[in-house]
Amino acid sequence: MSGLLRRHRDFRLLWFGETTGRFGASVTSVSMPLIAVSTLDASTFQVGLLGAAAWLPWLLIGLPVGVWVDRIARRPIMLAAAAASCALFLSVPLAHFAGLLNIGLLLAITLATGVSAVFFQTAYTAYLPSLLKPVDQAEGNSKLHGSASAAQIAGVGAGGLIAQLVGAVNGMYVNAGTFLTSFACLLNIRHREQSAHPDPAADPSAEPSLIREIGEGLRLVAHDRWLRTFALFGGVSNLALIGLQSVQVVFLVRTIGVSPGAVGGLIAIGSLGGVAGAFIGRRVAARIGTARATIVFELGLPVIVLLVPLAAEGPRLALFVVGNFAMVAGVVAGNVIKAGFQQSYCPPRLLGRMAASMQFVNYGTIPVGAVLAGALGSTIGVRPTVWVMAAAIPSAALILLFSPMAHQRDLPTSREEDLDTPVAQRVA
Repeated sequence: MSGLLRRHRDFRLLWFGETTGRFGASVTSVSMPLIAVSTLDASTFQVGLLGAAAWLPWLLIGLPVGVWVDRIARRPIMLAAAAASCALFLSVPLAHFAGLLNIGLLLAITLATGVSAVFFQTAYTAYLPSLLKPVDQAEGNSKLHGSASAAQIAGVGAGGLIAQLVGAVNGMYVNAGTFLTSFACLLNIRHREQSAHPDPAADPSAEPSLIREIGEGLRLVAHDRWLRTFALFGGVSNLALIGLQSVQVVFLVRTIGVSPGAVGGLIAIGSLGGVAGAFIGRRVAARIGTARATIVFELGLPVIVLLVPLAAEGPRLALFVVGNFAMVAGVVAGNVIKAGFQQSYCPPRLLGRMAASMQFVNYGTIPVGAVLAGALGSTIGVRPTVWVMAAAIPSAALILLFSPMAHQRDLPTSREEDLDTPVAQRVA
């Protein structure tokens, strides 16, 4: 056990709980589409709707959640979200056992778990900087992203194996158990946050306004050239990424003819790229600069994803694995750098609103990508849809290439360093 994991008990609990939760979420990413395809005989469009339902809450409640997260302690929010997710995922096999499970109910459960995810992810993004000292945040982000990628590899493999051995529906028992574990870990964290929000009793003029604070977060992102660039890139990139992921199970099972158990294995092998990306992200950034490394990881590596639509039965299945590996490696390495940048660059009292505003754009396009991929798959075919989405992934990084990032070695580490941002555009 090294570094933070050895000397920081609370980070160790957060790390284990988050890693376990990511494992369960990865089981679900395979099990949910397989339930829809193999148990409920859902159409390609319905599978796309399932992917959209998980992310639609970011559009509906993402912005106000960011304000609420900045107003109150983040750990209780994460606890409530983990408990809700546990109960919701447990309801899937129970409904199936009772003969009540259908595509409508599966969509409703997915939508509800998406709401829980909005609360958890927004609170989690703002919570980590309060738990770790600034000097430890880069290591913390690297460890969390690396373990999350490893958990994803194990989760998608387990999801396919469970589906083959005992049925996809039973994968939900695993996911419910992982969120229960996450809840227990969070419950045992000793660190308590200090609210930085103004006290209305002491200063009546500081009475918070939901609309005003949402606007403050949006202005922070819209008026800051760095945050704006990352938000626009994330929105376009996630549309393409989720579009591809929404149809990849259909592509493997119905177009290529892969068995459900092998689906999990193929996705898991490709997901090894996440571990590689987490490992090399900070190291490459230290050598060539954080701005340059971001462009390399988000544009250079994901180009290889164009091998995915060339995959076919037999040896050409390796093209799916190689393309996915490179894409995931680039995305995770870029996320490690971006997470460290945002946590050091944004004022602590605005972290929740900044995260929600960024994620409103980043995740708000995901339902569009899922529905679009489902609609395209039903009209032009699954393989052409995979081509469209795969080509869009590296194309999104052109936003970074034509941004100020292309002319910098490193991203700024605080807003004060970004002297090109007009003072009038800075949020107090």
